[in-house]
Amino acid sequence: MRRATFRRFLPLFASALLGWGCASTPEPAPDLLAPSEEQMKLRSFQTRTFEVKDKNQAMRGVIAALQDLGFIIERANEPLGLVTAARFAEPRYFDVLGITVTVRPQKGGQMQIRANAIYNNEPITDAKVYQNFFATLERSLFIGRN
Repeated sequence: MRRATFRRFLPLFASALLGWGCASTPEPAPDLLAPSEEQMKLRSFQTRTFEVKDKNQAMRGVIAALQDLGFIIERANEPLGLVTAARFAEPRYFDVLGITVTVRPQKGGQMQIRANAIYNNEPITDAKVYQNFFATLERSLFIGRN
């Protein structure tokens, strides 16, 4: 008797489970990938233009600046102008600070350099952090020229 009841309700249970699984998939918001004002503001903190004509020189300056700040370089790809680095953050050395820097040539012999930093997989949105990085980078580029 119990087996017959189980067999009778099994298809109903399976279809209800299937329907619940399909119904619970959320639809992505139409503005999911739309640029926001906050993103543009953050991008302005993260981007600087420097008077450097040679991309290789700019890449070397970025690498030297990151090493001065205690980062370990994970990847450097000169054709793409990409440097990725990470370090343990103070004062708790189990926190991780990661940064990706891109170098793009601009017209007029300039380089646009953008830094994107994360702290424990959360984006850093504080402008002061990026100002500190670019100050170190400017010193590094100055030393590299002389």
